[in-house]
Amino acid sequence: MWIKACLNGARLPSDNPALPITPEAIAAEAVAAAAAGARAVHFHPKDADGVDTLDADAVAAAVRAVRAAAPTLALGVTTGAWAMPDAAQRVAAVSAWTVLPDFASVNWSEDGSDAVAAVLEARGVGIEAGLFHPQAVANWAASPSRGACLRLMIELRPMPDFEAVADDMLARIRAVDGVTPVLLHGGGPDVWRAVRHAAVRGLQTRIGFEDTVTLPDGTPAPGNAALVAAAYAIAAEARPV
Repeated sequence: MWIKACLNGARLPSDNPALPITPEAIAAEAVAAAAAGARAVHFHPKDADGVDTLDADAVAAAVRAVRAAAPTLALGVTTGAWAMPDAAQRVAAVSAWTVLPDFASVNWSEDGSDAVAAVLEARGVGIEAGLFHPQAVANWAASPSRGACLRLMIELRPMPDFEAVADDMLARIRAVDGVTPVLLHGGGPDVWRAVRHAAVRGLQTRIGFEDTVTLPDGTPAPGNAALVAAAYAIAAEARPV
């Protein structure tokens, strides 16, 4: 199974003492996650307070650190609107990046998604499409940058009928694009449920401190590598259909 490690997310240092904030800590977690089997990593560059930022210097420092520590590991960053709510400012920030990641996530539920994606496409950065609901799928399907997406991510909030909603989202995506890899993940109480369902459906998945800070048994995770190992164990027990 293909698993990506999402190393920190929008979390703050208070969420888990092992949460990587500095470029050096992010790089160390990337190396450990790769050793546990992660095929790629995604991380959020942080400012001095541990808050997400799209600042060019912060992005450059984090990307350089991970590349130096793991030169062959594919790495991506966020373009999430929570880091910079104004769409025009977000486009300008991404345009100003001086050191480029291999890919970046674009949430097609956010204002300015097409413009952000266009900048990434023009600069040769791969795009991961974040698809949180059917309208986001429709937005992505109509986007001029749809063909530049290297991965389509079904990103669901906790819900009782998680599997049924995931399958509906997958059908909507496949009605438009039957080739691009699809990644399924969840958060909160559905995080491990999502890993299992991704394995059942033969999809990619992701895990890491962005999605959860606890192992399947509820104990605090010591690092992203332990979460990756737990995800592989769950996937190994699932039966594809």
